[in-house]
Amino acid sequence: MDVYFTREHEWIRIEGGVGTVGISAYAVEQLGDITFVELPKPGKEVARSEVLCVVESVKAASDVYAPLSGWVKDVNSALESAPEILNQSPEEEGWMVRLEISGPDEARDLLTRPEYDEYVRGLE
Repeated sequence: MDVYFTREHEWIRIEGGVGTVGISAYAVEQLGDITFVELPKPGKEVARSEVLCVVESVKAASDVYAPLSGWVKDVNSALESAPEILNQSPEEEGWMVRLEISGPDEARDLLTRPEYDEYVRGLE
């Protein structure tokens, strides 16, 4: 199971042809307390870098972009009634969407954990 990151702070955990997507702990820290998550409908097709979800916090509303192209296979509906799960466990329980990946070659443009951590250090 490989985990990759985008420069927009999304993560994707790839297992087989399915990618579980969420936002990084860094993104959650920047947003503050999450108050609302708008999830896509299962079956929706998205291209890489298209808006996948919307997250609202006490500070701002932010778009969450698809790290890879694919179809929404499943959503974490627990976030609709308990968006604070994102604050508590952004890279585990706070996953947002499972994508059936249609563009696996796009993953080569994503960052590994060490590359992402280095990128974030450069932002501080």
